[in-house]
Amino acid sequence: MAKVKITQVRSTINRPKKQKATIKALGLGRINKSVEKENTPQIAGMIRKVQHLIAVEELG
Repeated sequence: MAKVKITQVRSTINRPKKQKATIKALGLGRINKSVEKENTPQIAGMIRKVQHLIAVEELG
């Protein structure tokens, strides 16, 4: 599977609890923090739910 680099670019202040939990589950929590994850269907679904708070980059 391809890897993706996920970077949080917006704050979770005033966001629903589910979105905050999804950001935490992805391993994020601070603006400009990045993590690398395998692009599985589960991760892709999490990315879609909080796509307005993160930036995603494919890593080949």
